[in-house]
Amino acid sequence: MESNEDTQDHSSTPSSFSRRRFLASATTLGALAVETALGAETPHELGAPLRPYGERSPFEKAMRVRSDPTGPVQAGSVLTPLQDLYGIITPSSLHFERNHAGVPDIDPDKHELLIHGLVDRPLVLTLADLKRLSSVSRILFIECPGNGSRTDYRGKPGLTPQTSAGLLGCCEWSGVLLSTLLREVGVKPEGRWVVAEGADASRLARSIPLEKAMDDVIVAYGQNGEAVRPEQGYPLRLVVPGWEGNTNVKWLHRLQLTDQPAMGRVEASSYTVLLPSGKAWQFTFVMDAKSIVTRPAGGQQLSSPGPYEITGFAWSGRARVAAVEVSTDGGKRWQKAELQEPNQTYALVRFRLPWTWDGSEAVIGSRCIDETGYTQPEREEIIAARGTHAPFHYNGVKWWRLHTNGELTYA
Repeated sequence: MESNEDTQDHSSTPSSFSRRRFLASATTLGALAVETALGAETPHELGAPLRPYGERSPFEKAMRVRSDPTGPVQAGSVLTPLQDLYGIITPSSLHFERNHAGVPDIDPDKHELLIHGLVDRPLVLTLADLKRLSSVSRILFIECPGNGSRTDYRGKPGLTPQTSAGLLGCCEWSGVLLSTLLREVGVKPEGRWVVAEGADASRLARSIPLEKAMDDVIVAYGQNGEAVRPEQGYPLRLVVPGWEGNTNVKWLHRLQLTDQPAMGRVEASSYTVLLPSGKAWQFTFVMDAKSIVTRPAGGQQLSSPGPYEITGFAWSGRARVAAVEVSTDGGKRWQKAELQEPNQTYALVRFRLPWTWDGSEAVIGSRCIDETGYTQPEREEIIAARGTHAPFHYNGVKWWRLHTNGELTYA
């Protein structure tokens, strides 16, 4: 026989009554809140009209900043706001910019690409000609070789991810493989280098070994699904996977096949690494493995102790990223982070690590290991090998100090 306790109707007990009254009150309050939020007392207003070209919300404030606000406006660079990005694709409008003589205004219908020198059949191609050829689209990073070097070598610490490593971007680039064009013109046996020249006022030019040119270099006219932006080389630029940014010549208008490097202005005087011996390390093409924590990072504020996600970017011009390790105690201990897909060769990969902050001081950083086994070094290792006068290809571990008040600064 069932007891009275088991069969008793609890619907009229004080606790059940209170529960029902709370739920009813919550429902009423919820309805009022929704009614208020929807503006029940005022007429509904139509939203913004349809636009021919989409814009971001006015509430989003991510912006590029100039690396040297006191320098000339036609030369220098603006930096990608890495800390404000999601995923791995850099929006075209936020991709870093490095110019030597301003952005030229080029009519794509009048722009031509000349291929000449040690070739069997010199050729002039219009943009329309290039778009008739077989195309490729690939997600690739571009990084200036000076990225991070000024802040770490010259005693001017980058206070945020943007000012520390903002000469970096990753986009989907579309165009024609350079090898397709070189096969069309026929490279003579003595041809060993391709000299690429831009159509800007500085006529910046870089020499690229033929082996690389015949491998994976792209003559790009597309960026993230639309035309390359003017600041990124409209209407044509080179994209040289994994190699230093200045080889990715913008506003491309001439390719010359030669038997040796051109040793132009930037090749003779810039983009070299001065070693302690006094010798210059030249043609430092490949970008070594690198990473940076973008959240939590310098310039940010944690509201309270508790759970957070440590996240950032890793990349390598040597090979695909194999692993990223994160430390919260200045490198005493390291934990392996999760690599978010896609993880492609010569592209940024986002890493993530769940972490609970206990309120004590922490020093947060990351190191990248690529599939060649190369591990991102500490600053001291680089200085021991290159001294303190090597302004390019700095890839030391970047540290952020989390203070007990939640503030994050350069470590």
